[in-house]
Amino acid sequence: MLFLFDCDGVLVNSEIIASEVDAELLSEAGYPISAEDVTRRFAGLTFRMMVEIIESETSRPLPDDMLARQKEQLDRRLASEMKAVPGVEDLLDRLDSERCVCSNSSGERLGITLGRAQLLDRFVPHIYSAVEVGDRQPKPAPNVYLYAAKQFGRPPRECVVIEDSVFGVTAGRGAGMRVVGFTGGAHTWPGHADLLTEAGAETVIKRLADLPKVAEAFAAWDGLAD
Repeated sequence: MLFLFDCDGVLVNSEIIASEVDAELLSEAGYPISAEDVTRRFAGLTFRMMVEIIESETSRPLPDDMLARQKEQLDRRLASEMKAVPGVEDLLDRLDSERCVCSNSSGERLGITLGRAQLLDRFVPHIYSAVEVGDRQPKPAPNVYLYAAKQFGRPPRECVVIEDSVFGVTAGRGAGMRVVGFTGGAHTWPGHADLLTEAGAETVIKRLADLPKVAEAFAAWDGLAD
């Protein structure tokens, strides 16, 4: 069985920092929004996709330097403030199956976040940025998950995706894979689990420690052996 982990909000507590940065910049640009609402509406999307949605809603462009400012501020804060999601080290110690990271973040940012969390060596070289592999389509497109499975020679039915966002769950389901929703990140909110279930997650966990048992159940139901 192959485990395909989203990064932000699953392995590292970066979503809450990103939401704070995004909310501050968007509010300054005349689109008032709280960090909590950024998380609820846009978690799992790239900032570029978020800007495109907002520009379409408001019928006016955001500042030309918005993307560059967001990147600079977020990279700086992630490098100094971000921590791993509790329990991730213990989980990786327990898993003896193949695993990889599949994220909408750029390869550069994945290096920053996984490096800061001391998780980089646990996944190298199997760290895939959706905007840099395959057809370069970010989630909710299934691109990055299909690409990763191909690298391991695994059919979708032997893959388990772990996701914290609706867009990520949609991507995993679109790839034909089993999807576990995760609500143990610092950015979680009331109703988070329900949204992941509605998007197609077969089950939702709050602790990474519960993942091995869920995977065992999936394998038993499907008659799969690792």
